[in-house]
Amino acid sequence: MLGGGSLYDNMKMTVNERVVQIVNIWMASDAFLRHAANPRICEEVAQLCRTGELRIWHDQIQYKPPVSGGPTGWHQDHPLWPIIQPADLVSAWVALDDAVIENGCMWMVPGSHKWGNHQKHLASDKAFKPYHRQPELLPPGAVVEAVPFEIKKGQVGYHHSLTWHGSPHNRSALKRRAIAVHYMPGHIRYEPRAEHPMHDYVRVKPGELLTGDDFPLVYTAPSRESAG
Repeated sequence: MLGGGSLYDNMKMTVNERVVQIVNIWMASDAFLRHAANPRICEEVAQLCRTGELRIWHDQIQYKPPVSGGPTGWHQDHPLWPIIQPADLVSAWVALDDAVIENGCMWMVPGSHKWGNHQKHLASDKAFKPYHRQPELLPPGAVVEAVPFEIKKGQVGYHHSLTWHGSPHNRSALKRRAIAVHYMPGHIRYEPRAEHPMHDYVRVKPGELLTGDDFPLVYTAPSRESAG
């Protein structure tokens, strides 16, 4: 007791609203590399990409903690990756906890991957609903309506690198952990237009296919001979 008051009278507590992320965990863990090379996931992503080869662009461990888990604003992935072209990547998002509305699951806008790059025009209202700052730039018939991406622990969902997506706060007592692996088909080129953290791993020249040990090949379609 000090001066008749409580020791804690002048103390303040702050909570940082954030999402914890670890990138390229596969480089430090054989278990996570095996996950990224999961034959079932890779085959399905290859089908979605219509490619015979898949490489890892990078991965992300994501943790949205209870109560203080912050939002991830509405965005498209590919515009945030300004060193690779074309925008043909697909991500595999595996839930390590149930991802539901209550604990801040992702929301997506169906069909938005067909509309092109609108990253600089994306915004959200107070209810976290997305909108386009210049809707006249959208293609005719485009409907900006978000839907929740709720999946159970252990399930996987796929989304294109131009899909509009984001996730609100986690105000619940539930954890929301996941791992996303971003896959690139074999025809992705190194085309630097701005800086990006993955620059340090690139060992090819601009215009060349993005290959190398830091972008490992995790899927090759079986040849017709071996398939037969």
